[in-house]
Amino acid sequence: MLNVAYRKSRETEPDVANENISADNLQLIVPNLHRRYSGVTATNRMVAPKLAKMFRAGWLGPDAPDGIARIGAADLVKLWRRRGSLIWHARRNNEMIVGVVLRSLGWPLKLVFTSAAQRHHTWITRWLIRQMDAIIATNDISASFLKVQATVIPHGVDTDAYASPRDRAAAFAESGLPGRYAIGCFGRVRAQKGSDVFVDAMCRLLPRYPDFTAVMVGAITPEQTAFADDLRKRIETAGLQSRIVILGELPIEEVPRWYQRLTIYAFTSRNEGFGLTLIEAMSAGAALVASRAGAAELVVEDGVTGVLTPAGDVDALVAALEPLLRDPASAVAMGERGRARVLEKFSLDAEAGRIAEVYRALV
Repeated sequence: MLNVAYRKSRETEPDVANENISADNLQLIVPNLHRRYSGVTATNRMVAPKLAKMFRAGWLGPDAPDGIARIGAADLVKLWRRRGSLIWHARRNNEMIVGVVLRSLGWPLKLVFTSAAQRHHTWITRWLIRQMDAIIATNDISASFLKVQATVIPHGVDTDAYASPRDRAAAFAESGLPGRYAIGCFGRVRAQKGSDVFVDAMCRLLPRYPDFTAVMVGAITPEQTAFADDLRKRIETAGLQSRIVILGELPIEEVPRWYQRLTIYAFTSRNEGFGLTLIEAMSAGAALVASRAGAAELVVEDGVTGVLTPAGDVDALVAALEPLLRDPASAVAMGERGRARVLEKFSLDAEAGRIAEVYRALV
């Protein structure tokens, strides 16, 4: 018997089948071989418990979510030359490498890789991709860089966890921030995420709209300390220290509530794989202004469920945000349309169901 640990999900009753996973009946390994918490980890954490309701699944690595059994290296050894194929679903190069090596040594693995990257791949990535049994891309642009056949499956979001608040004003009030409304920008604080674009736009807009406070949520890694310090200097020069708030990294369970405090969300990435915050913010009912990066053009109906702007363009961001700041009721209406679109097109159940189809075709 595999020595697995199982934690009960906060949202649903666990699939009891996963409580008795053995080397013979395990069907899926979800590796997360990355120490630092990242967007890839976040997307993996959300969909894995859904897949664990359809397959006997084990999570290998740190940051295991509730709702899926956890396995360790010792458990992995017990799977050598087991009966029946086992899905290994990688999302990073190192996970593909481990899968290829294990299979070459006798583990009966079917290898799946999900790619969100919108760039030309290195030779090693291209070679690894050719070793996979199935490839998933999160959007058509990512698929175009793979040079092999791929199934396009957009990321989904847990629409129950990232739900519109019953009372957005009350949700904002409990934050203790000044004003009546919040505009947010979430993700690691760095140039790639357009954190500087957001700060520059806020320095121009907030003096004209005193009811709004800007909120930034996301990790500041050591190599980005100088970049973050420069942002703080810009904020201080504008005299907006109390109204552009950099919260840093928050516990995962607190993030949905911060989305619910927003009236407007600004997605400012210069380049992106998919951009999970797009659908998280829309699911929580925030009006969306998004740069044309990642999956923005797939997710957003321009002028209906959000507004699209050129990446890295502060003037365009200011122009797109100002009508929503001027008329918060229109922002609320846009947020409602955005939530409806996520429910229709980008739910976590839909993503998990389509991934399950890929697995079933292999085993």
